[in-house]
Amino acid sequence: MEEGYRDRTAFIKGAKDIAKVVKKQAGKKVGRHMDKMTDEYTKRSYTRFEEEDDDDDYPVQAQDGSYYRSNSRANDDEGAHSDSTEGHDEDDEIYEGEYQGIPRNDSVEKADRQVDGVGQSQFRDKAQYEGERRKDQEELAQQYETILQECGHGRFQWTLYFVLGLALMADGVEIFVVGFVLPSAEKDMCLSEPNKGMLGLIVYLGMMVGAFVWGGLADRIGRRQTLLISLSINSVFAFFSSFVQGYSSFLFCRLLSGVGIGGSIPIVFSYYSEFLAQEKRGEHLSWLCMFWMIGGIYAAAMAWAIIPHYGWSFQMGSAYQFHSWRVFVLVCAFPSVAAIAALTTMPESPRFFLENGKHDEAWMILKQVHDTNMRAKGYPERVFSVTTIKTVKQMDELVDMGGEATAWHQRWRIKLTNLFHQVWGNFLTVFNPEYRRTTYMMMAVWFSMSFSYYGLTVWFPDMIKYLQKQEYSSRTKVFIKEKVEHVTFNFTLENQIHRNGEYFNNKFLNMKMKSMVFEDSLFEECYFEDITSSNTFFKNCTFISTLFYNTDLFKYRLINSKLINSTFLHNKEGCMLDFSDENNAYMIYFVSFLGTLAVLPGNIVSALLMDKIGRLRMLAGSSVISCVSCFFLSFGNSESAMIALLCLFGGISIASWNALDVLTVELYPSDKRTTAFGFLNALCKLAAVLGISIFQSFVGITKAVPILFASGALAVGSFLALKLPETRGQVLQ
Repeated sequence: MEEGYRDRTAFIKGAKDIAKVVKKQAGKKVGRHMDKMTDEYTKRSYTRFEEEDDDDDYPVQAQDGSYYRSNSRANDDEGAHSDSTEGHDEDDEIYEGEYQGIPRNDSVEKADRQVDGVGQSQFRDKAQYEGERRKDQEELAQQYETILQECGHGRFQWTLYFVLGLALMADGVEIFVVGFVLPSAEKDMCLSEPNKGMLGLIVYLGMMVGAFVWGGLADRIGRRQTLLISLSINSVFAFFSSFVQGYSSFLFCRLLSGVGIGGSIPIVFSYYSEFLAQEKRGEHLSWLCMFWMIGGIYAAAMAWAIIPHYGWSFQMGSAYQFHSWRVFVLVCAFPSVAAIAALTTMPESPRFFLENGKHDEAWMILKQVHDTNMRAKGYPERVFSVTTIKTVKQMDELVDMGGEATAWHQRWRIKLTNLFHQVWGNFLTVFNPEYRRTTYMMMAVWFSMSFSYYGLTVWFPDMIKYLQKQEYSSRTKVFIKEKVEHVTFNFTLENQIHRNGEYFNNKFLNMKMKSMVFEDSLFEECYFEDITSSNTFFKNCTFISTLFYNTDLFKYRLINSKLINSTFLHNKEGCMLDFSDENNAYMIYFVSFLGTLAVLPGNIVSALLMDKIGRLRMLAGSSVISCVSCFFLSFGNSESAMIALLCLFGGISIASWNALDVLTVELYPSDKRTTAFGFLNALCKLAAVLGISIFQSFVGITKAVPILFASGALAVGSFLALKLPETRGQVLQ
C-alpha cells in the first residue's frame, strides 16, 4: 500500500516538473502564442491529476523514514513564483526585497509556507487575534529597543531634532500671534469687546479640533505624512489671514490655521520618541520642548521689531489697508513653511511601518539611521547586523469600492468613511479596560495643568494692563468751565477731561487726540480737520455751525450730542490705528519676551534630571512648587512685581509640561500613541479656553478667586500624577 502511494506521488511530481520545464522552454522558443497553449495544456494536466483523487495531500516518506503530507496547492504557488524568477528553482527562489539588499522577514516567509492556514485564520475569534497582536507588539518593542541601541544616537537624531523643532516652534508662534496683533487689529477692524474675546479664543478652539483629528490620523496614515498635511494647512491659512480685510474672514483663517497647527505637538513628540533609545528618550524629548520657548521668543521679537513701525504699511483707496501688524502675521508663518521644507527630507517612523506590517520599509529606514550615525562617528565600515524584524499581525479589512463604474467622488467618500471608522475605533480602544484608568488619570492631570497654566499666563498680562491703566488714569488732567475763543489747536491732546467748556471759532487742525473726554460742552463755529483720535468721546455736547473734514470722529464718538447746522465731509473710513501706543506696545512685547525666556532654566533642569529622578517626581514636584508660587500673587501690587511673578511661575511650571509630554508618549502603545496624545492635547485646549474665560472675568475685581482656582487645580494635578505608573527605564511600547 505504501509502495503504491510513493509511486503515484513520484509520478505526479515528475509530471508537474516536466510541465513546468516545457512551459519555460516553449515560452523562449515559440513566443507568446505557444506560451498560451502551454498554459492551457498545463492547466488541463493539473486538473486531470487533481481529479484522480479527492484528497490532494499524499503521505511522502522522508529520508529518516517518517512521513509528511505534500500540499499540491503550495506546489502550484511555487510554480507561479518560479515564472517571476526565471532561472531559479523553488528552493533558491529570490525574495523580491533581496534585489535591494533587504533580508526577508521570517514572519512573512512563514506565512507564505502556510497558505492553508491563512484562509482558516480569517475566522479566528477577535479576542484571540487581539491577544496575538498584543504578543507581537511586546516582542517588537523588545527587539526595536535592541535595534535602536545598535543604531546609536548621533547625526540622524540631531537632524530630526531640528526639523521637528521647527514644527514645535510654529506651534509656539501660533499661541502668541493673535495676542500680539489684537491691540492693532481691534482698531483696524473696529472690533467690539465680544469680537475681541472671540478672536483671542478662536486659535485654541482650532487647535483643539486639530489635535484630535491629526492625532487620530497619524496612527493610521503615518506620522510624517499627517504632519506635512497639518503644517501645510497652517501655512496656507496663516498666509491668507495676513491679507483678508473683514473680521469674519480673518476669524475663519485663524481658526483653520489653528486646526492645522493643532497636530504638531502630539505628532512631533510621538514621531521623535520612536527614533530614541530608552536611556536617551526623557532627556532629548525635554530638549525638544525648548523649541516651543524659541517660538514664543521669535514671536515677541518679531512683534517688537515690526508692529510699532506703522510706516510699514500701504493702502489701496479706503477699502484695502495693509498695516504693519499684517506683516507680522505673514512673518509668523515662516517657521511652519521651513518645517515643511525640512520634513520632506526625513523618513517615516520605522516603528509605524512595523506596526502596519511593512517590514522592508522599516528595515531600510533603520539601516539609514545606523549608517548615518556610524559615518558621522568615523566608523563607516560597521555593517547593520539586523536581518529580520518582528512585524505585528494585521487584520484584513475588505472594503467594497463599487468597481470601475463607481464615480471617483463616491470612491473617495467610501475611503474617507472607512478611514473615519478606523480612526474612531482606534480612539475608543484608548478607553479599553487595560488603558481606562490611565486615560482618566491623564485626562484629569492634563485638564488641571492646562486650566491653571493658560488661565494664569493670560491673566498676568491683563493684570499688568489693568495696573498700567490705573496708573495712567491717576495722571488724568481735568478742566472745568473753560472758555476758549479764536485758538488754533495743532498739537496732541492726551489724557484730559473737559467739563462744561465753551469753544467759539476754534480750529483743530492736523492733530491727534488720545483718551480725551469732553462732557457737557459747547462747540460753536469750530473747524475740525485731519483729526486722528483714540479712546476719545464727546458726551452730551452741542455742535453749532461746525465743520468736520477728513476726521475719524464718527457718530459713535458723539454720545447723546446735538448737531445743529453741522457738516461731516470726507470722513475717514474704518478704524484708524492708534499712533500713540508705541510705548505700551513695546511694553507688552517685552513682558511676553521675558515671560517666555524665563522658562529656559526650567527646560534645562528638566532635561538634565528627567532620566535621573523619573517622570512622576518631576511632574508632581514641579506642580507642587508651582502651586506654592501662586500664593505670592497676592503680593503683586505693582507692574514690576507682576512681571517677576510671571517669570517665576513660567520657569517652574515648564518642568511639569515636559514631564507630562514624556509620560504621555511612554504610557500608550505605538498604534494608539498619537491618538491618545491628540485627544489629551485637545482636552488641554478646552481647559485653556475655560481657564482664560474664567480668569479674565476677575481682572480688576479680585485676585483671590484666580489664585484659589489655580492653586486648587495644580494641587489636584500633582496628587493624581503620583497615582500614574512610572515609565522611566521601560522600553517604548
